[in-house]
Amino acid sequence: MGTLADSQLFWVVCFLFIAIILFISNKVRMDVVALLLITVFVTSGILTLPEAISGFSDPNVILIALLFVIGEGLVRTGIAYQVGDWLVRVAGSSETKLLVLLMLAVAGLGSVMSSTGVVAIFIPVVMSVSSRMEREPGRLMMPLAFAGLISGMMTLVATPPNLVVNSELQRYGVGQFDFFSVTPIGIVILAMGIGYMLLVRPWLVKPVSQDKAKSRTRRTMRDLIHDYKLSGRARRLSIRPGSPLIGRTLDELHLRSRYSANVVGIERWRKFRRVMIGAFAATELRVHDILLVDMFDPEADVRHFCTEEQLEPMILRGEYFSEQAREVGMAEVSLVPESEYIGKTLRQMSFRTRYNLNVIGIRRNGKLIEASQIDEELKVGDMMLVIGDWRQIRQLQSNTRDFLVMNLPAEVDEVAPATSQAPHALLCLILMIFLMVTDIVPNVIAALLACLLMGKFRCIDMESAYKSIHWPTLILIVGMLPFAHALQKTGGIDLVVKGLMDAVGDMGPRVVLLSLFVLCAVIGLFISNTATAVLMAPIAIGAANQMGVSALPFAMVVAIAASAAFMTPVSSPVNTMVLGPGSYKFSDFLRIGVPFTLLVMVVSVIIIPLLFPF
Repeated sequence: MGTLADSQLFWVVCFLFIAIILFISNKVRMDVVALLLITVFVTSGILTLPEAISGFSDPNVILIALLFVIGEGLVRTGIAYQVGDWLVRVAGSSETKLLVLLMLAVAGLGSVMSSTGVVAIFIPVVMSVSSRMEREPGRLMMPLAFAGLISGMMTLVATPPNLVVNSELQRYGVGQFDFFSVTPIGIVILAMGIGYMLLVRPWLVKPVSQDKAKSRTRRTMRDLIHDYKLSGRARRLSIRPGSPLIGRTLDELHLRSRYSANVVGIERWRKFRRVMIGAFAATELRVHDILLVDMFDPEADVRHFCTEEQLEPMILRGEYFSEQAREVGMAEVSLVPESEYIGKTLRQMSFRTRYNLNVIGIRRNGKLIEASQIDEELKVGDMMLVIGDWRQIRQLQSNTRDFLVMNLPAEVDEVAPATSQAPHALLCLILMIFLMVTDIVPNVIAALLACLLMGKFRCIDMESAYKSIHWPTLILIVGMLPFAHALQKTGGIDLVVKGLMDAVGDMGPRVVLLSLFVLCAVIGLFISNTATAVLMAPIAIGAANQMGVSALPFAMVVAIAASAAFMTPVSSPVNTMVLGPGSYKFSDFLRIGVPFTLLVMVVSVIIIPLLFPF
């Protein structure tokens, strides 16, 4: 029997190393690796089918999915953006005040919604404020990322690793954490992080000359028109009676491929006045509609287009629809590092059909791509200029799983709509927190009630709710949970705990806490913080049981260490997102992140035993 267990343990360790190599190489998606692990564990006989797929029935997996929906509700109702607007208004021209308020706001929002989503929301805010204050964005981007990571230490539901660790405590029957159990530690680390960033910010970016600083102002649509060479491309064309365009949708007409014509807006008479309607794929054209057209090919024959489709040229005031800025918006958009669209073309994405926006320019490494953009494969770091209805741009801004709206021009301030459902979303959030804190119902039911109420109050619809869930994260957790079962079943956890105890067990529980933190930090350099928590939580609990002390401080140090991914730009998606906008190098994160990680480690080892005695 012992030989069989040893053999199975050998294969479990092999599977673990293979999984880590696949995670590092990033050639196979993490969620696919997780599903492969489930298959391998069952077919090898190490785990039974119910054991291998037990993650699908874990309440914490459902809770994490529901929290993604709650976060999307806060974005759709504008609460997150209003926090950003308030931040800019209160901070004024003080960079110090801005940095403090920024980190407080991000940590606060991130305590109840995805830190990745929060950081995605605030990157454009930081870009805009930096331009207005004539500062380098890099002075604020790293504080933004660090605050996003620290937000995972603010509440039990702030990040998946916290819920994974709490689930393991419950599974072993050695206690559990409350909603605010982690909050005192998070507050101390946040205060330390703010002080640390105020101290090191001069080293975050290279100093710039006064001339360069003075030349930096908030960008407008005219700046974007100049940067993307849009002058001379705009046309304003009226549909005559008898035109073959009447009664047909834009998707049916294929004007882009036939005439190199992009319809970016439509003026239509409605109740004795002309209004602007969105140029959507399903928009049906009518007689006397006025089309705002981007003729993106300089060799396109506009006269032939007007003659064949019976269109009448109209007067166009301003440069490239800048006079229509209240109705037709622009924004620079980039793909996030984990986007499924990297390597695909706009045609393959069906960008216009899916998002009701037109891409009218692509810049790569600061240079404009002159070739056919619709068939250009997109890469990380590409900047796309989109044009269309401001509401559609706002919706794209909320799609933080794939896109990052980098630059909204100054004209957006004049058209930002009031979000009428924001009070209802705030009420749902407060209700969820109240139910979780008081333990009136289980956490997953509290979150489910909040989601249902957000649907009732139209803060979110079913389509956006399903889209907001980051399925790769959930599948990763589901696939990694069997590792904990397999290690326990084959004696792997006992073996690691024994090695840990032999090495540092005689030095006292604080040294064991220190060792666990270091182990988590090192593993977290190679795999996600969620996977780190899944692997390390059983080891921490096993170490506590062997020492005959409470498992709570050991589990807590794993939760804190899993969120302390400050050391490299690839340790967390949050860090990766600010790498480009902050103009950072890999070494910048090492230089700033390693000392701060050591500070967090020391503070954690000191404070955690005071809050959770051995």
